[in-house]
Parts: sequence; C-alpha cells; structure tokens
Amino acid sequence: MAHLGIPTLTTERLVLRPFGPEDLDGLVELHAEESFWWYPLRSAMSAAATAAFLGRVLELYRSDGFGLEAVVERASGSLIGWAGLAVPHFLPEVLPAVEVGWRLAGPYRRRGLATEAGAAAVDFGFTSGGLERIVSIYEPENVASGRVMEKLGFTLERTTRGPRGEEVVVTELPRDRWAERRRDG
Repeated sequence: MAHLGIPTLTTERLVLRPFGPEDLDGLVELHAEESFWWYPLRSAMSAAATAAFLGRVLELYRSDGFGLEAVVERASGSLIGWAGLAVPHFLPEVLPAVEVGWRLAGPYRRRGLATEAGAAAVDFGFTSGGLERIVSIYEPENVASGRVMEKLGFTLERTTRGPRGEEVVVTELPRDRWAERRRDG
C-alpha cells in the first residue's frame, strides 16, 4: 500500500488536517454524542474508548502513512468531526483497499459537509495519492451516508458482513470513473 501522506486539505467551508494528541478533548465531546457512533456501535463512545481510537489513528499515520483527519469548520475553527482516507483493516476481505469515510456532529449534518469533505479526500487520493480505486462502506440503514457515496460517484461493489456481524455495503469508485465525472463537471 502506498504511503499517501497526511495532508491538510482546505475546502470552501472546511479544513481537514492531521489529528494530534491535543484533539482528544474535542473528540471525547464529539464521540459522546450517541448519533455520532450510531453506525455501527448504536451508542456513544466513552472517553477511554475515544483515547484508544485517537491512539489507533495516530499509530496508523505511522504504519499506513495516512489516515482519518480532523474536520474543522473554517468559519468557527471548531472540530466538527472527522473524515478522510484510511485502510479498512476491519474488513479484510476487501483488502488491499483505501476507504473514504466521514462522521460529523449532529448540527453539521444535512448541510453537504460530508460530501464536501469526502470529495476533498477522494480528489487527494486520486491526484496526489495516485490511487486507482477507493472504496466506501456503510450499513444499509445509514441512508444518508449511502446518498453521499452516490453523490461522489460510488457504486455497489458487494454486500457482506462487518466485524460485528452487521450487513455492510461496499461501494467503489475507480480512478477512470472519477476522472470522467470531473471532466463532465
């Protein structure tokens, strides 16, 4: 797997930047929101589990060379979620692969921000990252994430079971389809 690097990406309304240990308090607040982790946990995440999550993200920066990034609202400077590219180690049957994903705090949903963050990560993956294919994975009940994937041009690759036995849909976007969509504007 190529080491993509951990960029800072800026969009109209967002900054995606690497996480650091100083982000723990903001993440604890985000992860305490039950809806933030509804898929797949069906509950909030504890402060201890959030610390372990951040530790894994930082370790994956070292081992994979890239990973999920903090999503900061440009207007306020607030941490509002996370998004980006990561290896979906939790679903070995799709490997080797790079996944784009996102999670946003409740007040920032249904405003096009997940699509904006996802598009920035996908563009980076296909341009600077040199990827040939990106996947995105969701539970069928998570209709909103499925819609974001459709907007980004992802199509069904397979349906399978996730690590907790839940049904998951794996979507994919090959580089040629991404390039065609960009040309067609």
